[in-house]
Amino acid sequence: MMHKSIGFFVFSFLLVSCSVQKQARVSPLQKNLIADSALTNAFVGIAVYDTETGKYIHQHNSNKYFVPASNIKLPTLYAGMKYLGEQLPGLQYKEEGDTLYIQATGDPTLLHADYKTQPVVDFLKKQTKPIVINKANWKAEALGYGWAWDDYLGYYMTERSPLPVYGNYIKWIQQRSIEERDGAKDTASMVFTEPEVNWDVQFKTGKSTAFDVARPRTENKYSITEGKEMSKTIEVPFVTNGLQSALELLKDTVHQTITEESFRITNPEVVYSQPVDSMFKPLMYRSDNFYAEQTLMMVSHQLFGEMDEQKLIAHLLSNDLNGFPQKPKWVDGSGLSRYNLFTPEDFVWLLLKMKDEFGLERLKTILPTGNTGTLRNYYVDEAGFIFAKTGSLTGHLALSGFLISAKNKLLVFSVIVNNHNTSASSVRRAVEKFIQQVRKEN
Repeated sequence: MMHKSIGFFVFSFLLVSCSVQKQARVSPLQKNLIADSALTNAFVGIAVYDTETGKYIHQHNSNKYFVPASNIKLPTLYAGMKYLGEQLPGLQYKEEGDTLYIQATGDPTLLHADYKTQPVVDFLKKQTKPIVINKANWKAEALGYGWAWDDYLGYYMTERSPLPVYGNYIKWIQQRSIEERDGAKDTASMVFTEPEVNWDVQFKTGKSTAFDVARPRTENKYSITEGKEMSKTIEVPFVTNGLQSALELLKDTVHQTITEESFRITNPEVVYSQPVDSMFKPLMYRSDNFYAEQTLMMVSHQLFGEMDEQKLIAHLLSNDLNGFPQKPKWVDGSGLSRYNLFTPEDFVWLLLKMKDEFGLERLKTILPTGNTGTLRNYYVDEAGFIFAKTGSLTGHLALSGFLISAKNKLLVFSVIVNNHNTSASSVRRAVEKFIQQVRKEN
């Protein structure tokens, strides 16, 4: 173990030393990317590392800071792979006398549509004793630091919580049908939810061209506008209110009333829910913000007994991830915040560390390859040769991952584009062309 640690220290030193040297002259490939019309006036960072030679073969602004968007999910994935073991901790519990005391762990798979089996639900259904849940282990906020507050209705910005249920969103479904009565056609409309909710719902008078569901930022009071669509589903995040909403929605499923108290459980038993990679793969493939945020909550709870992503991030940057070539600013798990700042070299270093600790073969099963996940319709000919994480915010795009070259070399790369003012697809195509040429020439 000591030899392995020394080896990685030497590798980290060499990688950092390389990064602080004067960066190489801009290559023709880099010039072509930077000069692409889609990147006019944009800020571009490039880092391509050859694992065979231990040297960078392309560097441009590689030690400069960028907003990485969803590439932040890579350090989040590292934390999850490092500390969550093989199965997600679904619930902690301890029986004392005539009461079952439980603790939420932040597990996002509870009653989630992705999972047919629900071990935590099965466990709770079997209980005959009163159930009390600890409310003192939640130390985070529902929305992350630096998130766009007015996006709270977006499916991509569900609230974080200690006991997520149904992905922390409700499906609102409108179905219309046309019936003939006495020779005249009549349209019937129905609006319902999955799961059923008992929250305040009001229908606006009149109809719009589009079905719509709205609520205030801090209340589960919903306003419905019926639309002309024959069938439409909208996924709307609900207000979690800590444990409150989850316990309301769980009641009808587990047929138990669970009460909240503040306490501490020592040496709890654990109900495990799902294999970790069954969550990590959709986290990467669809760039799932909710899974990413809750991953940090689970790791925080695993290490500290409380859910506090800022405490966890500070711990990781001071310990497991203290070797970044340039110290990043890392504030959330998903990359929704524009306060995150990483360099391309940071991502190369992280990916190399992940390869060494977890193995490339496992990472290949988690990261999207060409024409899959968020790489759908891109890198079609590179399927099986590229394994990478995308990132996208308005004006910002990123791609970091592994590339197997035409000569079967393993390259590790990160390309980040900030402050572009054109379509995201045109920037993606420009980066795709660059990566394809890198693969052909190495």
